[in-house]
Formats: sequence, C-alpha cells, structure tokens
Amino acid sequence: MERLADRVILVWGFKRSLLAIAAGAFAVLALPPIGFFAAMFVSFTLLVWLIDGAAASPESGLIGRLWPAFATGWLFGFGYFVAGLWWLGHALLVDQEEFAWALPLAILGLPACLAIFYGLAATLARIVWSNGMGRIAALAAGFGLMEWLRSVILTGFPWNAIGYGIMPVPLMMQSAHLIGAMGVTALAVFVFSAPALAGTRQGARPGIALALLLFAAHLGYGAYALHLAPRPDALPEDKRPLVRLVQPAIDQTEKMDNDVDRAAIFETHLKLSAEAPKNGGRKPDIIVWPETAIPFILTDNQDALTRIADTLDDNQILIAGAVRAEEMGPGTPPRYYNSIYVIDGRGQIIAASDKVHLVPFGEYLPFEDVLTEFGIQNVVEIPGGFSAAASRHLLALPGGLNLYPLICYEIIFPGEMTGDIKDANAILNITNDAWFGATPGPYQHFQQARVRAVETGLPLIRDANSGISALVNAHGEIIAGLDLGETGFVDATLDSISAGVGTTFPRQTYFWLTEALLILIALISRRGFISGLN
Repeated sequence: MERLADRVILVWGFKRSLLAIAAGAFAVLALPPIGFFAAMFVSFTLLVWLIDGAAASPESGLIGRLWPAFATGWLFGFGYFVAGLWWLGHALLVDQEEFAWALPLAILGLPACLAIFYGLAATLARIVWSNGMGRIAALAAGFGLMEWLRSVILTGFPWNAIGYGIMPVPLMMQSAHLIGAMGVTALAVFVFSAPALAGTRQGARPGIALALLLFAAHLGYGAYALHLAPRPDALPEDKRPLVRLVQPAIDQTEKMDNDVDRAAIFETHLKLSAEAPKNGGRKPDIIVWPETAIPFILTDNQDALTRIADTLDDNQILIAGAVRAEEMGPGTPPRYYNSIYVIDGRGQIIAASDKVHLVPFGEYLPFEDVLTEFGIQNVVEIPGGFSAAASRHLLALPGGLNLYPLICYEIIFPGEMTGDIKDANAILNITNDAWFGATPGPYQHFQQARVRAVETGLPLIRDANSGISALVNAHGEIIAGLDLGETGFVDATLDSISAGVGTTFPRQTYFWLTEALLILIALISRRGFISGLN
C-alpha cells in the first residue's frame, strides 16, 4: 500500500488528470443499477492520495497554493458526474431535430458545473490538510458541506450525492432516518477514504478503527431497524387500502407527437385501471396513474371525466398526473401547472396539488428573456413553460388517508420534506422517467425515492410511466412493483400507515453536528501536524 500510495502521490501532468477523472468515474459503480459500494473505497483512497500530492510552488499566493487541490477535486467530480449523468442526454433525443445540438451541454457541460462543488470540497479540505486521520475528516466535512450546497444553490440538484453509494439496499439505508442522506454522505466519505491511511501510515490505526466502527454501526443500526425495532401496528385486513399502480410504458416520442391519438393514450390507462384483479382478489381502493398521464386539459373535457366515472366503482379513487390550466383573464395567456388530480367514482375532482420544484430547462427556462434571444427553449413544449405552485399541501383522500405529493424529481430533495409532511400517512410520487429510456437514470431516481421513505419513516406510493413503479414501506423495502419498461399494473396493500414522523428538523440538526465533529477532528489534527513541523 505504501508503494502504491507513493506512486499516486507523485504522479504528475496528464497522467495525474487522467487518474483523477478515472477515480471519479469508477465511483459510479456504487450507484444503481450496479450498486457495488466497494468501488468508492478505491475511488476515495485515490482521491486522498492525489490531494496529498496536490502541491504548488512555495512562492505561490493563496489561490496558487490551493489551485492544485481544486483541480484534483474538479477532475474527480467531472469523471463522477459524466459517468453518472450521461443518460440525461437521452431526454434531448426525444426531439432530436430540435435539441440534439445541446447534447454536449447535457453530457459534459452540466458535469463540468457540478464538479465545481467537488473542487471546492477538496479545496476546503486542503486548507486544514494534515498527514493523519484529520485529512480524511476534512475531506468528509468538505464533501458534506458541498453536497448540501449542491442541493440548494440555483434551485439545487443533489442527484447522486455520495451518500447514496453506501445505501444500495435497505439494510444500508436505515441510517438516513437518523442523520439524513446528507449526514450519511459526510460520514460515508470518511469511511470510504480510510484505506488511504494504510498507505501513508500516519494516523492509520485510530482512523481505520473509527471508520470500521462507523461502518459497523451503519450495518448494525440497519439490522436493528429492519428486524428488532418496533414497527407500526398493521391495520385490520378490512381497513388496509389496496392500491393499484398503473404503468402504461408509453414511449415519450409518442406522448410528444401532436399527431398521435391522445384519446387512445387515455384509453390505455383506463383499460389497465379496469382490468380484473389478479388471482381473484378484491378491486383496488386507490388507482394511481403516472405524471402527465392525462394527455389533455382534463377540465376542458367533460367526456373524459365521464369515462373515468364509468371506469371507477363508486367507492374507488383515481389519482392521476395531468397538466392544469389556470385562466388569467382576457388578453392574458393561461398559466400551466404540472399537477396531480384526485377523482372520485362520480368523475368529480375532489383534490389537486401542483408541482412546486420545477426542472430548469425542462419545465421552465431560467433567464428566459436572455436565453430566448439565442433560440434556447424548454424541452417540454408548453407556452411560457410551467408555473410553480407557491406551496405544497396534503392530498386528503376519503377515509382519512393523507398523502404528501411529490412530482418527478421533487423527491430527490431532502429539503422538500417539510411543512405538512408531519401530518402525512404516506408519500405519493408520480413521475415519467420514459424521458431517459433504459438507462441508469430511472434506477438512480428510484433509489433516491426509497431513501426519502426511510428518512421520513413514511411508506411510499410511486407510479412511473415506464417504471420503476412500486409500493415501498417505511424502511425502503419493496412490497410490490413493476420493473423498468414493463407494461401492466400491480395491486398491493398498505398494511400500515405512519403518521407524524416526517419532519426533517432533527436530521438537519444531526447533519450539522456531524459536520462540526468532523471539522473539529480536522482542526485538532492540523494543529498537531503544524506543531510537529515546528
């Protein structure tokens, strides 16, 4: 290990840049659909050694001394985000005549921007760098802070935060309920970086021992939460809501084609909703359709509401994604919202919720006045783009079930789990991942949705146009579901309903306490390092 560490520390020039990019790209093996979490031990060990060797001339100013560390972190991040997010380009190929020119921006430009956060993480760590355990604590604190910033700056994009690499299965997800995904991220970087200490000897014993203790606690708490901790009492058999998830797997090019028979798409959803239960079971109480499943403005089409009423029994409920139009008065174009409707057996809309956190360049155009001058427009063709709702509220269903609604990628944001979620019984997430085809994207999206269920302690009802649709319990375990690309439906019961556990405040507090502890370790180590030099 020492010989290997020396070679990595001393590598320079093009080979150094290539190694940093390769280390970041290799870490993606820890993410879905592969989930080989051990890959990150290799990647972060290499990153620590590369930062060890990120030296500048003693005559350089502050920026010059920190630049090698920033460049190392940026190259690592660039490799990580290119390998982990290349599939975003698939969305641009849905209408390739219009958007193929933007492929380099999606595949290389966005990763280049996101990698800045990892460059800054390495820079912050380098400021208090030492030769022992403190340097991996500094790196962990830097990554924890920067992943948090990545979730909030410019509306945020926390996709594939490092912590998801150590949460491939429910056993390894449970720690998120205590300290949140961001807290798991900070400690995961510490654990993943620990093997680097064996290559440089300094601080190896206490550092590796602490990392092993953290990893054992991570697994131990997971086993406790899954098998020993008290669970909510199961509902009586006759009071368990039976949920049907409808997955039509309609190709996105077909949904975008104005010449396609939209009535036929609508009928596909109705047909799957009306099919008899498998194995002679009872009919579902709640039927869920994916995001924008209704391919027209529902409130302008009374016949469609009549068809829904004809399909549903009187005591059934349909939850469907749709575009909602809000008229603004004469001479003013309407506003459009990405919405969820709750429709009863008589064809009446009894509840609705609009999307709050919109997708930049997909649902709205940032700096619209400037960018439209260059011919840049939204991927989704809605006049003026979508409007964001001012706030989110629960969907109250007959029978007392309260659902916390999240549309598409809203569920990747831990910070969206606020407000009324404390009164929710379950999370509802509808999405349309058909934009991304058979790529890693839908698998990554589904994993992050499962972690939100674990964080909040709430069951998850997730319906996707092309998958992955599933009913997930409060521990991230899949009760029933449909795989990516599968057409059909699945019926499953919510056997227990949580309540009053969704607040995020304690997890945010524990995240910042974790950051403070890591910074303290780094500072103490740095002081000892300087004293040793003196």
